[in-house]
Parts: sequence; structure tokens; C-alpha cells
Amino acid sequence: MMAAPAEAQDLVDAGWGVVAQVIDGDTVILEQGLEVRLVGIQAPKLALGRAGFDQQPLGPEAKAVLEAMILGKRVRLSFGGLQIDRYGRALAHLFVDGAAGEIWVQGEMVRQGLARVYSFQDNRALVGDLLALEVQARAAKRGIWALAFFEIRQAEQTGDFLDRFEVIEGRVLAAEQVGGRIYLNFGEDWRTDFTISVAPSDTDLFENAGIDLLSLAGQRIRVRGWLRNFNGPVIDLTHPEQLESLGL
Repeated sequence: MMAAPAEAQDLVDAGWGVVAQVIDGDTVILEQGLEVRLVGIQAPKLALGRAGFDQQPLGPEAKAVLEAMILGKRVRLSFGGLQIDRYGRALAHLFVDGAAGEIWVQGEMVRQGLARVYSFQDNRALVGDLLALEVQARAAKRGIWALAFFEIRQAEQTGDFLDRFEVIEGRVLAAEQVGGRIYLNFGEDWRTDFTISVAPSDTDLFENAGIDLLSLAGQRIRVRGWLRNFNGPVIDLTHPEQLESLGL
């Protein structure tokens, strides 16, 4: 089981609650009625009666594991960024007592390969720890990482996976700044090939993290985010944790 990382002491304490219902592998409801989104991760989704939404592989399994871990149990909530989302859900890290000490729920789901790291600019706490756990789970082909549905895509494949959250690897062919916006291009034709876009308002975060985006030309990188279509497949990078350098 995944113990709480040392950095968890820097989170904001949000009290305790008893888990009354597990909706899916990353969302629960407490006895007092508060819905909690397990911030920092994305588990395989269930349809949950949503029209046109297909259940993802291992969705039921992820829910079952989360239920076994925390359903009916007292959990500790901590905030590491934005506390409430637009749907009124608490965006919290959850911790539960285990036989060998306190268990970090998000970390355990990622460790078992039942969730991917899914971060936001306004909620970045402990993401580095989650990424390290994801690397281990992927190397061991645990859970989702044994399935083609969740495998890392190559840059040239991205046109087949639009309007989805994806993890993508490739070599940056060119890096340029146009009107303050930075583009990392992975193909000869920026109008059709995969591109990463970084808005002028977000570049300072990368600079503060010691990342020179324009120096990434020629390097292999891994990125994650929602893949949309705008002059070809594109992911908008808003914070450094979306980007991992794989070297030359």
C-alpha cells in the first residue's frame, strides 16, 4: 500500500469524513453529502447513464478496488490547490488508515495501474510523486498499462485519438514562438501534424521550473492532456507537470 509522501505535510487540512458511496474509480460521496473528486488522477470511466458515453476498460475494476479501500471508512481530506470545482465537488487528496499506517488513496490507485496522472494548473500538489508511481506501474504493465486502450501514443498516431485525454511521446521537430505563443511541432506540416501549444500567460510557469521550451527541438518528450483538433492534433500545455523529457 502507498504511504503518504513527505510533501503531503504541506497540504491544507480539510478534516475528516466517512465514505458513503463510490461513484467510480476517482469520485466518492461522503456521509455528509459532499462529493469528492480525487484530485491528480483519472481512473477508467464508467458510463453512469450518460448518453453517448462508453464505459472504459477496467472501469468497474477500478471502482471495486476503491470501494474495498475506503467505502464505509473514515478518510482524511487535504487540499493542494483549487478546493472546489465548477460542479461543486471537493478537489481533495484522500488518506485512510491501513494495517501498516496511513494510505494515500490517489497514490495507491496509480501504483496499482488503475488510474493515470491527470493534473491541472491550479492543482499541482504531489503530482511529481504520482508521476513516479505511474512510471513504475507502466513498466510493470499493471492494470490499464497492459491494455491498448491506455497505451502511450506516438505523435504520428494522434489523429486517431482526438477529443480524448492521452499520453503522447515523440521527437520535437521544431520549436518556435509566434506572437508570444510557443509551438512545439512534431511533423513537417504544422497544419496537419501533432503540435503542442503554450499560451503566453503560461510560459512563466515553465521558466520558473527551469524548462526552456524553445530548446526542446530535437528532443524526445512525453506530454499528457486533452487532444483536440486545431490545424491538426494539438495539446495545450498549461503547467510543467504535463511535460516529461525523455532526452535525445
